[in-house]
Amino acid sequence: MQEKWWHNAVVYQVYPKSFMDSNGDGIGDLPGITSKLDYLAKLGITAIWLSPVYDSPMDDNGYDIADYQAIAAIFGTMEDMDQLIAEAKKRDIRIIMDLVVNHTSDEHAWFVEACENPDSPERNYYIWRDEPNDLDSIFSGSAWEYDEKSGQYYLHFFSKKQPDLNWENEKLRQKIYEMMNFWIDKGIGGFRMDVIDMIGKIPDEKVVNNGPMLHPYLKEMNQATFGNQDLLTVGETWGATPEIAKLYSDPKGQELSMVFQFEHIGLQYQEGQPKWHYQKELNIAKLKEIFNKWQTELGVEDGWNSLFWNNHDLPRIVSIWGNDQEYREKSAKAFAILLHLMRG
Repeated sequence: MQEKWWHNAVVYQVYPKSFMDSNGDGIGDLPGITSKLDYLAKLGITAIWLSPVYDSPMDDNGYDIADYQAIAAIFGTMEDMDQLIAEAKKRDIRIIMDLVVNHTSDEHAWFVEACENPDSPERNYYIWRDEPNDLDSIFSGSAWEYDEKSGQYYLHFFSKKQPDLNWENEKLRQKIYEMMNFWIDKGIGGFRMDVIDMIGKIPDEKVVNNGPMLHPYLKEMNQATFGNQDLLTVGETWGATPEIAKLYSDPKGQELSMVFQFEHIGLQYQEGQPKWHYQKELNIAKLKEIFNKWQTELGVEDGWNSLFWNNHDLPRIVSIWGNDQEYREKSAKAFAILLHLMRG
């Protein structure tokens, strides 16, 4: 495999709301991030994964996007975004955008038009049915919501304010690729792709993840956007195995650079307990087995590992398997050493 800059990259996730507030309103913002670039550069990072800063009603902390090509006012302006990209580049830091294209906000212009005008092209940008089946939302309850204006149900695997996009619609896919190229032209360093394994869904057959058209869609995306660019692309894939990861990240497949897999994260959960009820006792032998599997079965020639302990959906690893009181610093260093001594 030809060596890429991201093979040895250190990526720092920035959650904008809580990172750095530049104007005293109690909310982190883009100028605040820019003001901390020297600090981040001193840490030795290569890239920033920037959680969503797009225009959004914030029903799901920005993962409900109303306009992919505008910045939420609480975070600043597009000029602030351009400055962040430019100043980061001066320090050899790349900005990785969070790409959320499984769904939009119900306040996105496409969905508003789809509801107002059932004969519009935008209607087919979403998934509608006269009668719902029994698919469940990840956020609980039915995955279908009735729209009184049009008399049909629309699909939403997350909040009812996050209608799922219909990737079978070619015009929609082209709109998404145009949006991605808008950001690529601004000089970003790549995309982290939110729940990307869901875009090939077939709701009538109750296929939610890893649908048959998933990889053809990603190949098409690659060719239409980042394929000839030196960019990092990583897909969020909760159920991935090393064999599944190869389908995404084998360079010969021309899809993504790598995936986020969560097998090691599964050790945090207690069987039969709610999602946020964590297992404090670390099964070290099982953790070693999982890491060894991913280090050996996902080879250098057919993929690349993404190494991480936690993200915005998860508590800090030091607070779960370490000691965030008496041994906070020592715990953090131990976890960091383990992570950074692996290939990925």
